[in-house]
Parts: sequence; structure tokens; C-alpha cells
Amino acid sequence: MLSTTLPQQPISSTDSLQLSLGPVLFYWTRERYESFYREAADWPVEIITLGETVCSRRRDMKLDDWLGIGRELAQAGKQVVLASQTLIESEADLRDLRKLCDNGDFIVEANDQSALQRLTSAGLPFIAGAALNLYNTATLEVMARVGMQRWQAPVEMAQKELAQLINDCHQAGGQHPCEVFAYGHLPLAWSSRCFTARRHQTPKDRCKFVCQKYPEGLVLRSQESRNVFTLNGIQTLSSACQDLRHELTTMAKMGVSVARLSPRAEGMTEVIKAFDQARHGRLPPPDPLTLVEAEICDGYWHGRPGMDNTRTVPA
Repeated sequence: MLSTTLPQQPISSTDSLQLSLGPVLFYWTRERYESFYREAADWPVEIITLGETVCSRRRDMKLDDWLGIGRELAQAGKQVVLASQTLIESEADLRDLRKLCDNGDFIVEANDQSALQRLTSAGLPFIAGAALNLYNTATLEVMARVGMQRWQAPVEMAQKELAQLINDCHQAGGQHPCEVFAYGHLPLAWSSRCFTARRHQTPKDRCKFVCQKYPEGLVLRSQESRNVFTLNGIQTLSSACQDLRHELTTMAKMGVSVARLSPRAEGMTEVIKAFDQARHGRLPPPDPLTLVEAEICDGYWHGRPGMDNTRTVPA
């Protein structure tokens, strides 16, 4: 029998915009995960989401390992969330999912309908992941009635559409904390095929874990040599990183509760520092001439093609 209570403190609801650190989407070594989260314990983020959301063949980290890291982060004052796998493909995946949902320590982020069914049937609270594709007030009301504590906006939802949806929820009397993907390669699609293994001419079930060679994914270019996507095993991400640090004030005014930052292999300390400064109003105006190490995109947020960078592309 599943417990309907969680020992961890409940997710707080405040007027200030919180920062969350999303799950690592790429396949790292155990040592890299441990080092990363030791640093994260001191970062100015309120929420940290742990777990493998992409591929069940990535077995370096077991549930007990994530729970151990989660307990250390909780002791450091972080709100810890365990994320479920986004694409369930086998009975073994379902067994792992049941163990995750039954963990008894931390609230779970449901990223597919299997996790949602398991959590709601047990009466457990949950976070609704972006892959659940929540687009309207009626759906959010249903989800809230069965235990949703927070929901993530689909990554392609424009700011105007999201603002209208949040306002409609408030008008209907619903208070549903919303989380927006504010930084990182945008998760776009999942497939039963492993594109990274295919690139290496290796079958998926004998992939030799080649995706671990790419701690920030494998860039896919068009015939015109333009970076289009980032391949990450069975997951397809944007080539560029979405960066909404200059939109945090707008988010707060809209009623967004949390801005999610997706981990990258290098430079996350600087990224989080910049977002923390931005939410406290300490951010210089955007400079289109400033050189950045990574290509930036924010088109979806502004109702444009996703790969656009509206800081440099004229309206």
C-alpha cells in the first residue's frame, strides 16, 4: 500500500519567482553526477529535480543513488523532486516506474501517462511534466483535483498564450503553480529508436552506451551546415539553448511560479548566478553584440519559430 504522505516539506507557494534545476538530460558518468550535485547544493536554486528521464539503458545511477543524492540536497535546504522516464517501452520500465512512484521520500514529476496513473490511483501528490502537454483550464482543473501540485508549460507555448491560460485559471478560481523551461536545450521529441546509436551504426540494444561520449548531446546539421537539433539517444532537443533570463520579470508579472534551468556539462554555476541576479532585478539590458559560447534561441516564447533568437532577429 502506498503512503499518501511525504516526509519532505511541501512545495511552497510564494509571490517570488523560484528557480529550479531540471534533471540532467544527457548521459554522464556516476562521478560527474555526484560532483555536479555537490556543487548544486550551494547554488541559489530552490528546487532540484533528479532522475533519468530519457533512456532506461542508462544504468550508472540506480533509484537508491538518486535517493541518496536527494536526501543530501534536502539537508542543504533544497526541495527535491524525482522525475519519471518520459517514454515507457517495456515491463522492466514499468517495474522501475512503480518503485520510483513508491519511493516514499520525494514527490514525483510525472512525465507520461503511466506515471500519472500510478500516482493518482495511489492518491499521491505529483508534479505534471511538460511532456504531458497541458494546454487548457479544464485539463488543469482535472489534474489539480487528483493531486497536481505544480505544472510545467509545454516548451512550445508562447508567452501570450501562457499568460492567457494562467489568467483564465485565476478567473476560474484555480491556483495552479506554473513552471517554465527558461534555460537549456529544449526537449522536443522522443522515439523508440536511438539516434545516437544509429549514428555509430550500432543497434539500440547493443548501443555500447555511445551517448556517454556526448555530455551535451550530438549536434545534427542541415545540408546547409546549419545546426538544427541536438541528438541525445532517443531524445531530440533543440540545437541552441533557450535563454529567458531577460523574461523573468514578465514571468513573475504573469503569475509564473518557477523558472526551470536545464543542466549543461559546463558553465552551470555562471548560468544560475546570472538567473539569480536577473530575478532580483540585477541584469544589464541585452546586448546583441555580446559573444556567447552557445547559440541562443527564444522563438517559441515570442510566438515565432522555435530556433529564432529575437534579441538579434528583428520583429
